[in-house]
Amino acid sequence: MSLAFVDDPSVFLREAHEYLVADPVVTTVIATVTARYVTGSASESPYCWWVIARDDAGRVTGVGMRTAPFAPYPLYLLPMPDGDAVALARALHERGEEVGGVNGALPAARLCAEEAARLAGTAAEVDEHTRLHELGELVVPPSPPGRLRLASCDDAELCLAWFRAFAVDAAEQAGREGAHAMEEFSLEMIRARIDDGVIWLWEDESGTPVHLTGANPPANGVVRVGPVYTPKEHRGRGYASRSVAEVSRDHLDRGLRCCLFTDQANPTSNKVYEAIGYRPVVDMVNLVIG
Repeated sequence: MSLAFVDDPSVFLREAHEYLVADPVVTTVIATVTARYVTGSASESPYCWWVIARDDAGRVTGVGMRTAPFAPYPLYLLPMPDGDAVALARALHERGEEVGGVNGALPAARLCAEEAARLAGTAAEVDEHTRLHELGELVVPPSPPGRLRLASCDDAELCLAWFRAFAVDAAEQAGREGAHAMEEFSLEMIRARIDDGVIWLWEDESGTPVHLTGANPPANGVVRVGPVYTPKEHRGRGYASRSVAEVSRDHLDRGLRCCLFTDQANPTSNKVYEAIGYRPVVDMVNLVIG
């Protein structure tokens, strides 16, 4: 077994291509984030590397990255052999690289975080249990009053406010205090997403936006939907269900697969997505070390 660190996103995508396309739903986050680095549209981060695990025959058996632009700058790991997950923590310790968190697939993320914590003399704790879903047979729910439309440049400030509110409200719905560490969006970043056509708004009968559904540009034939946000005063009216269903249907019609993440502690979102046809694929976890 061996681990190779890669600093060039294009080189990583080339060397890990077969691994990434073999299961493009599970690898969606690394694929889309790395693509943003290739195009120069990613947020700046103090860390910017990828890692490839290989077996004795040179076959790729797992990958990971450290590109998060927000503290504690967590690693993100996909499934890999247990020994490689532990070896990665040791390699980072030898590099003098402090690991404040590890996100990703179980058990790799947990094993890496526990070893990093042991070496640092601290502890690893679960911050959030997440679950990746893929859309099976789409069930489109009845439409509430209003319509779904693409966000325009005039909506940028509202979209930015809702992107920022998403983490706080999602944590509250899941019964946790405070927001999770997540990317800090800027108006420029939101405008870029609007230009890419990956933010939609549901507007009510009066033309007032009451809900936002986002997505990521497709990678390896897969689109990851999110964030999905409805302000408190507009919830319970079916905006999220219908919007996600319409966005998903649009991508299905283009021959793309659809996936999304849920917080396992948020019964509302899990119920909504299950009802329109999303089915669990893999459980993941976000761990903090300290």
